[in-house]
Amino acid sequence: MVPSQKSAGKGVRGLWACPRCGNEVPVVSKAPTFPRVIKHGPREQISVIGEEEAGIKTMPTAKVECPKCANLGAYWWIVQTRGADESPTQFFRCTQCGYTWREMA
Repeated sequence: MVPSQKSAGKGVRGLWACPRCGNEVPVVSKAPTFPRVIKHGPREQISVIGEEEAGIKTMPTAKVECPKCANLGAYWWIVQTRGADESPTQFFRCTQCGYTWREMA
């Protein structure tokens, strides 16, 4: 919530406004209460690749050596794991043993 102002008749009233959803709460002398709380369950959290997607074999492959079994093939994908100003992280999953590792820069 960010402080905001809105015209109200002849004056201006203060508001707390959410820049994402547009919800507005009037500023009062006591701390504002926020009627909506968004809670995310474990299924909504970010996962690198879920169990369902792991079985799909349509991902691109690369010739890299698996550090676990020395196989020379791996699926690869890129995820923005940090902030937008940071470079993305490249992950690999061995086509033989299924071991997953990330590219070390």
